[in-house]
Amino acid sequence: MHILFVEDESRIANFVRAGLKEQGFVVDYCDNGDDGYIRAMENEYDAIVLDIMIPGKDGLFILKHLRREGRNVPVILLTARNELDDRLEGLNLGADDYIAKPFFVEELVARIHAVVRRSMGVSGATPQEYRQNLLCVGPLKLDRITREVTCNQQVVELTTREFNLLEYLMRSPGRVFTRMQILEHVWSYDFNPNTNVVDVCIQRIRKKIDPISGTAWIESVRGVGYRFCKPES
Repeated sequence: MHILFVEDESRIANFVRAGLKEQGFVVDYCDNGDDGYIRAMENEYDAIVLDIMIPGKDGLFILKHLRREGRNVPVILLTARNELDDRLEGLNLGADDYIAKPFFVEELVARIHAVVRRSMGVSGATPQEYRQNLLCVGPLKLDRITREVTCNQQVVELTTREFNLLEYLMRSPGRVFTRMQILEHVWSYDFNPNTNVVDVCIQRIRKKIDPISGTAWIESVRGVGYRFCKPES
């Protein structure tokens, strides 16, 4: 899942980001509300983890404007234990949940899965909203909640990194992604531009999927990067 995480305390930010990535999340991080507001408004996320007290636009401002614009992305607020009024205001503004500091990353992960499940398939979600959880291209199906991939109804066992890369490409069939774009969104680290980790991961995915599908779905674009092919109509 693709998460936006907005938190200005570096100690908390570092351990939360590491914990979320270990659990297979792709994390976009901001340490201030101004940048967080722009990302929240311009990008599609599966969930947003948002500290209330941050420099620039605060968390409640961001939440209020998300809901005002009709953006229903699940939002979990991070609060201090004594911020009862802020928690109540946040819930009244449309927050899906809150978690008080200090907290365990495992608890946050469980809360994220819970609010995403509610938004996708439980508590009155429409069939269209539920289907947003399932990516289908040709014979491939990728379930973003169960993290299961099937090809021609056969389960394909992928590592966390392979799953995240495949999901990233399948979200936009036909779009070419550079290696640096893939590194930033799937690995979220500052790698040497000459690293071959993307190519190695792509090869592993191909070896698992191509023999089952009989078709090479991930196409190399010479000198640029990779794209997931659109099925022929």
